[in-house]
Amino acid sequence: MKLTAAIVDDVAQARATLKEDLAAYCPDIEIIGEADGVVTGSKLLNKIKPDVVFLDIQLQDGTGFDILEILGDISFQVIFTTASDEFAIKAFKFSAVDYLLKPVDPDELILAVQKISKVNNSTQENYDLLLNTVKEQSAPKRLALHTLEKIHVTEIADIVRCESNGNYTTFYFKDGHKLLVTKTLKEYDQMLSEYQFARVHQSHLINAQQIKEFVKVDGGYLVMRDCSKIPVSLRKKSVVMKLLEDL
Repeated sequence: MKLTAAIVDDVAQARATLKEDLAAYCPDIEIIGEADGVVTGSKLLNKIKPDVVFLDIQLQDGTGFDILEILGDISFQVIFTTASDEFAIKAFKFSAVDYLLKPVDPDELILAVQKISKVNNSTQENYDLLLNTVKEQSAPKRLALHTLEKIHVTEIADIVRCESNGNYTTFYFKDGHKLLVTKTLKEYDQMLSEYQFARVHQSHLINAQQIKEFVKVDGGYLVMRDCSKIPVSLRKKSVVMKLLEDL
């Protein structure tokens, strides 16, 4: 199925290169418009209403985030293109909004377009979460989680633990419900490490704030506030002891 697309980037050569790459690697994408800034981009997107927008962050008269704020109701998918901006990349990961690092790798471009093709419409809550994180310029307090059916936005503090399930991860929450999420435990380990989450076992990532007790017998295991028992691997015992000291 053909998808219509627009490119918003203030560098003409970057737009040209991306068009060439899309023509070569993503033939199902049809470019129907280009713009080089916030004002021109907002007007263009309001007029042509594409299925997907390749949106640069740093523009000549503002940022790609400004365009999303101006438009308000986002009726298209967004793939951000960015140079190495650590804060922005963290915001993308937590809000489950897709991005490509410049210079754009063709394999990453193909994967991003494939993901877009599987989604029927954008999730406004994802963009709201992204914009709030960027606006506050602080560590995200919420996390967007993809399941097979939908995207759930949850408070990080409400997560008790995460358990590996092959290429999926099961999240367990304070209120007793759980979600099977379509990303690996390794990805969440990297994202949540600064929030007092720790990988205490190959298959388990826990929220240290939700530890009830550490039982040293039977190889050692944690009892969480939801009464679940989580094994602690031998090499992670020192990590657990440090966590408990810092609480």
